[in-house]
Amino acid sequence: MGSFVKRKVLAVQDFTYLLVSSIHRILTPPRYVVDTLIQMDVIGFGSLPIVLLTGFFTGGVLALQTYRTLSTFGEVGILGQVVALSVVRELGPVLTALMVAGRNASGIASELGSMVVSEQVDAMRALGSDPLRKLVVPRLVATFLTLPLLTILADFCGMVGGFLISFYTVRLSSDAYWKSVYHALTFQDITQGLIKPFFFAVTISLVGCYCGLHTTGGTEGVGRSTTQAMVVSSVLILLLDFFITKFLIGIRFF
Repeated sequence: MGSFVKRKVLAVQDFTYLLVSSIHRILTPPRYVVDTLIQMDVIGFGSLPIVLLTGFFTGGVLALQTYRTLSTFGEVGILGQVVALSVVRELGPVLTALMVAGRNASGIASELGSMVVSEQVDAMRALGSDPLRKLVVPRLVATFLTLPLLTILADFCGMVGGFLISFYTVRLSSDAYWKSVYHALTFQDITQGLIKPFFFAVTISLVGCYCGLHTTGGTEGVGRSTTQAMVVSSVLILLLDFFITKFLIGIRFF
């Protein structure tokens, strides 16, 4: 039991060191701008199709399920309001982060883990390169910049999906739906939905990098690191979502 606790405490310590060291390297030169742009293409543009599909069908399903409840009370006209608030506040940021984590946290862990077991990281150190600055920082910055943009696109697709359901299934007019969406969303709602992706981005990228850089046991270890990165990042996203939401409610942010 004691050794288990020690391992977990050591893991938290190593992760904190990775976070602090990465932030320090972001603020100091040299910076690998080209590597960062490549990672933005891989993480951001590469995740675009799955994020758009997730947002679209989430909004559609939400509209279908909500319509059944609202029709009972004769309040179908606020369908756009319910879809917009649910997607922008919670579903958009969380589901986008989970999709990006599934695609990229595991991918980062697999890529870096393969470099570790093949001793490429040790070779970088021998040649005088800093693995954190070369491998971790570009992925952290790329995720930090692209995840909020992906969240915005997912939110929009979610509202479009809800609109199509409300228009063709509920027979709600386009004007009524979009007016309901416009009047429902406030600055606080939008800000809350855009604050979370920045925290999620740090979690996704650093968990993937941490699991990858701490890979042991050859190719089997790479598989374990990939699975661990996916599971840990997903759980942390859900935990962060709860605590961030509770904090914003506690300070009466909205």
